[in-house]
Amino acid sequence: MALANLTGSPQFLLLGLMDGTDDHPLLFLLFLGVYLLNALGNLSMVVLVRSDAALCSPMYYFLGHLSFVDICFTTVTVPRLLASLLRPGQAVSFQACFGQMYFFVALGITESYLLAAMSYDRAVAVCRPLRYSAVMTPRRCAALVVASWAMAHLHSLLHTLLISALSYPRSAPVRHFFCDMTVMLSLATSDKFAAETAIFSEGLAVVLAPLLLVSLSYARILVAVLGVQSAGGRRRAFSTCGAHLLVVLLFFGSVLSVYFRPSSAYSARYDRLASVVYAVVTPTLNPFIYSLRNKEVKGALKRGLRGRAALQEVYYI
Repeated sequence: MALANLTGSPQFLLLGLMDGTDDHPLLFLLFLGVYLLNALGNLSMVVLVRSDAALCSPMYYFLGHLSFVDICFTTVTVPRLLASLLRPGQAVSFQACFGQMYFFVALGITESYLLAAMSYDRAVAVCRPLRYSAVMTPRRCAALVVASWAMAHLHSLLHTLLISALSYPRSAPVRHFFCDMTVMLSLATSDKFAAETAIFSEGLAVVLAPLLLVSLSYARILVAVLGVQSAGGRRRAFSTCGAHLLVVLLFFGSVLSVYFRPSSAYSARYDRLASVVYAVVTPTLNPFIYSLRNKEVKGALKRGLRGRAALQEVYYI
């Protein structure tokens, strides 16, 4: 069936974020600004983590990879969203649609596993501070990142193959701003029970695994913090985890609300709004959530700006 889809060349019409055929220049400017802010914030975080020796701990190692994933994650969807706000109803080929879906799912799952790795790192830092360096070695951190990428791409490949093997009409309107799994399943004309069952069961395991790890990590952190006698010690422990917990709640909350419900409960308007939260808003907020209350990141940023100013002074002299 996938070969028939390729040879039959079905096309999909992306209707975009809003229903109708009108362009939306103000929304275009808004999302363009958000996208540029996302690129600036996450790229700055990647550069800081790579260049500043003070940010060489495992937490910032994971944060650097998370920022890189966030840049790619929004780049998969936002440029086409911007185009649809100026020209709604753009035709997308079968190959382009499922290519976009593959990378979107792979990057989204990579982000969830990186968030789980970061929660594990915070649990070790709070619960076993004396053994932190021995547990979170550079080799183990690299293994966690590689495993996150590998698991995500295998998961995405399976889902893309299952959904692309279904039958689709020659020209179908997609009430979304990108080719998402739930949307493509709702458009399929062939029997999708087996594919939907496999996707739901395997996807539930893949997504709930990092969520379970996050929950267990924060349960251990909570027990450890409640055992601290001083209020100042409890406050310091919570401050190291508060930013990460906020990101986790935003990301996993919106993802679970979209993907883990039957296709009969599919709502195009709700899915588009929820998708904006986890595909656009959360990746944009991540670097600012992690840096605004983080003295080490703010110190690295100040050192970087001072170094740049010094280089400009030397140049002009």
